[in-house]
Amino acid sequence: MIKTIIDKLLGKEPAARARKSRFGKREEVPASVHGIDPQLVDQRAVDVVRTLKDAGHEAYIVGGAVRDLLLGLRPKDFDVATDATPEQVKHLFRRAFIIGKRFRIVHVVYGRGREHEVIEVSTFRAFMDNSQAEQVSGNERTSKLALASMKHAVDASGRVLRDNVWGPQDQDATRRDFTVNAMYYDPETQVVVDFHKGIQDAQKKVLRMIGDPATRYREDPVRIIRAVRFAAKLSPLGFKLEPKTAKPLLECEPLLREVPQSRLFDEMLKLLQTGHALASIEQLKKLGLEHGIYPLLDVVVERAGHPFVQAALADTDRRVGEGKPVAPSFMLACVLWQDVKQGWERRLKKGYHAFPALNEAIDEVFDQRIGDVSGRGKLAADMREIWVMQPRFDKRTGSTPFGMVLQARFRAGFDFLRLRADVGEIEEDLAEWWQEFQAADDARREDLVAQVREEQRQKQKAAQPAVRRAPRKAEDVQEASPLDTIVSEGDAPAKKRRRRRRKPAGGADMASSGGSAE
Repeated sequence: MIKTIIDKLLGKEPAARARKSRFGKREEVPASVHGIDPQLVDQRAVDVVRTLKDAGHEAYIVGGAVRDLLLGLRPKDFDVATDATPEQVKHLFRRAFIIGKRFRIVHVVYGRGREHEVIEVSTFRAFMDNSQAEQVSGNERTSKLALASMKHAVDASGRVLRDNVWGPQDQDATRRDFTVNAMYYDPETQVVVDFHKGIQDAQKKVLRMIGDPATRYREDPVRIIRAVRFAAKLSPLGFKLEPKTAKPLLECEPLLREVPQSRLFDEMLKLLQTGHALASIEQLKKLGLEHGIYPLLDVVVERAGHPFVQAALADTDRRVGEGKPVAPSFMLACVLWQDVKQGWERRLKKGYHAFPALNEAIDEVFDQRIGDVSGRGKLAADMREIWVMQPRFDKRTGSTPFGMVLQARFRAGFDFLRLRADVGEIEEDLAEWWQEFQAADDARREDLVAQVREEQRQKQKAAQPAVRRAPRKAEDVQEASPLDTIVSEGDAPAKKRRRRRRKPAGGADMASSGGSAE
């Protein structure tokens, strides 16, 4: 009591209130209030939580999954937070892998092949004062050896390079980014644990950063991109960035230059491949961030209004909405096709052969647009295959069509062709032919190829030069007009007809007398 009075006289806040303002107040919200439908919760995430709790640990579904559940959406990914260390988590599951350096987390894997699912498990982290963290002069790459032995480290700008200090749940909530992403859901008790009024912000449709936004962006500049992504994803539901959260975005954008290119590349793909590509581009323009985040993203934003690129982005959004898989190689192949096409045409005009010209144009685009991030890996190989397939679609006779449909990337190449037809870049008939060919049986495929062969034969026949037969009489030959002989451009000139020699009366041979044939 006396201490409280003294604190008031000195203008200090009571210790309890200071703690509340920093780490928030724990609120346990029952199902009758939050209304989450348990049927929307992935049973594998429930299994991870149950396994951890059976081993004596705290465990909750956390983050964006809880936010989506509150909004009545079915989350695509489920993350779990626990007080167990990564090593303890790994020990509890048969297929679990510790990944990451900046943040050490565990991937618990269910299933195999394309049908597998990953539940990401993170350990509660302590809220650390970055001014007391170890500092390095370089970045992740230049300070790799020094960072290996550090648990909490920042660079010269205050960007966190290591954050692997474990702590209590309330501190873990405080170090998360947005209030609507900092809630914890126990699928067994169906209680939501909320420290920063995330449920209220979800009801108000507000995206609010926990703590001082500018400071949080300096800690991790990638939060700038995350702010854009969440605003784009939730804008159809009426969500908006809180003004204080949005205000520092533009002035903090230069901090992204210190972030590794590979991480920016991954964040760009999240912007464009989570089902809200067009909305993300709209948000970037609205917030003044359309240039400077990442060079390749600048190209996407710049070309988003082009019919072909716009169709590709809309198609990606549609596929994600339908639960279908999407590949970054396809979307980027569409965005950069303009560059490839121009480089290809330029080389053809110089007399290059078609396929060497195309491959040189592709190499040039990789060097200029993608660089070393992913330009020489599987991504580039898939993009190249999509592009190289395009001129091969024109050949629909012989064995080529049968071999094309057997290629692993045929469907991506055809979808690319389909988009080109949709925007009028190629004839619609070509796309329709390949649509029918790939779905047909062998007999029908043979018929389709035969039809093309016959059409080509008819066209060649119609294109052949029509040469009129020269008259037999000498007087007709002399009076014939040069226009009577039609020669197409590039064909050999017609040969002159000579009159047949006539034998003189009496059977004498004209040739023996040295007479002329004329």
